[in-house]
Amino acid sequence: MRALAMTLALGLGLAGCTGGTTALGPDGKPVPGIYKISSFQENKITYRMLDSVNELRAAAGAGPLELNPQLTAAAATHSRDMHAQNRPWHFGSDGSSPLDRVARTGYSGTMLGENISETFETELETLAAWMQEADTRDVILDPRARNLGFAWFQESNGKLWWTLLTGT
Repeated sequence: MRALAMTLALGLGLAGCTGGTTALGPDGKPVPGIYKISSFQENKITYRMLDSVNELRAAAGAGPLELNPQLTAAAATHSRDMHAQNRPWHFGSDGSSPLDRVARTGYSGTMLGENISETFETELETLAAWMQEADTRDVILDPRARNLGFAWFQESNGKLWWTLLTGT
C-alpha cells in the first residue's frame, strides 16, 4: 500500500511538471510560440547571431565575420521596410535592391549576400532554417565574407522580420 501511494504521488508530481498540451496547426505540426524580444534581450541577439554564424563558419573552414555598423544599418532599414510592405522580399518599397541599400550606408566593401525571413521564431531557429537551404547557407558560409550586418523588426503581435547581410 505504501509503495502504491508513493508511486501515485510520484506520478502526479511528474504529471505536474509537463508543459501541458501543445496546440497543433492545420498541418498537424505544433504551432510555434511567440518569441517576444525583451529590452534585456535586444543587445544580446545580434551577438548570439554573430557567434553562431562564426561557429558554423569555423566548422566549414571559413574565417570569422566581424559585425559591421553600415551593413547592420542596411539590415535594420530593410527589416522595417519588409514589415511596412508586409512581405518578405529583397526589394525595398522604393524599388531598392540590397546593393542599393548597402551603398546608401556608405559601406566601403562589396555586399555578397542577403538573407531575409518573416517568422515568429528566434534568431537561432531562423539561422537553422537558413542553413537548411543551399542559397541562404551559401550567404552565411561564403569564404570571401569578412563582415556581417544583422537586424530585425518585431511587430506588436510578435512577428519578426529578420535581415542578415554579408560583405567583403
